[in-house]
Amino acid sequence: MPRKGSALREFPILVIVALAVSLLIKTFLVQFFFIPSGSMENTLQISDRVAVNKVPFISKAINRGDVVVFRDPANWLPEPYEANENKIIAKIKEGLVTVGVLPNPAKQYLVKRVIGVAGDHVICCSNGKLTINGKETNEPYIFAGNKASEMDFNITVPEGKIWVMGDHRGSSADSRYHQDDVNHGFVPVEKVTGRVFAKIWPLKHVGLVPNHDPIK
Repeated sequence: MPRKGSALREFPILVIVALAVSLLIKTFLVQFFFIPSGSMENTLQISDRVAVNKVPFISKAINRGDVVVFRDPANWLPEPYEANENKIIAKIKEGLVTVGVLPNPAKQYLVKRVIGVAGDHVICCSNGKLTINGKETNEPYIFAGNKASEMDFNITVPEGKIWVMGDHRGSSADSRYHQDDVNHGFVPVEKVTGRVFAKIWPLKHVGLVPNHDPIK
C-alpha cells in the first residue's frame, strides 16, 4: 500500500503532467472558445462554448462551408474593454486559458463561415441568393428572415485567402464590410486557428457543427 507521503509528493508531478498534456492538445489538436456575439446565429448562440479542431489547418485544408475561428485579420474588432478585475485572478484565468482548461474569451478572434476559398468567384446577388463560380447557392443555415446579403459584391478569392460571412447576415460585420482594409476583406489562411466541429456547452446546445458547402 503506497504511503501518504509518497502520494503527496506525486501529486505536483501529476498536475504538471496533466497541464502539459492539456497544453499539447490545445497547441496541436483542439482549442475551446466561447461565442461572444450573435453573428453566427442560429448555428451558434451567444455564450455557446465550442470545440475547434486545429488538425486540418496544419496543412491549410480549409473547405468552403466550414465554420472557422480566426485571429482578427486587420482590426475588424474594436479595442476590447478591460473590466476592473483582480490582477491575480486575471493572471490565473489567463494561465488556464493558455493550457486549455478554460475556453478562450475570443477577444482577438472571430468566428464565421467560409463562403469562398482560393479561386472562387462569389457574387451577390442573383434571385436573392449568392452565386459561387456561376452556381446558385443553397444556404439553409442563414438566420430566419435574413437575406443572403443586403450588400452587393463581386469578388474573386486570391490564393492564400478565404472569404467569410456570418450566418446571421443582418448582424455580421464580415468580409463584406472590410473590403477597404489591407486584405480587401479576405482573411489570410495563416490567421485561421481551426474549424468549429462541436458545441460543448450549454447542455441544451451540445452537438456537432457540420460543414455545409453552399454549392453542393
